[in-house]
Amino acid sequence: MVRMDEKKLSAELQRQGFLQTCVWQDAPGTFYPEHTHRTETAHIVLERRDELDDAWPHGAYGAGGRCDVPAGTVHSARMGPQGCRYLIGER
Repeated sequence: MVRMDEKKLSAELQRQGFLQTCVWQDAPGTFYPEHTHRTETAHIVLERRDELDDAWPHGAYGAGGRCDVPAGTVHSARMGPQGCRYLIGER
């Protein structure tokens, strides 16, 4: 399992204008139905053991994978059988 440097990634997001960041963890099989965010969000996968399961808005992301979602974009997400731990940035 690959482990990412959270502090370094958070600092990079902040340099990019994502001033609010946090780490979030979802249990295996967690599902977020279609929804939107008021702000643009960036999601960087920190830990994920199974990189083949569908997750996030556009497919599967392994450790280090990044998905940016523009404000107001309708999207959904489903975590794989190992769950997922990720860094979220908002701007």
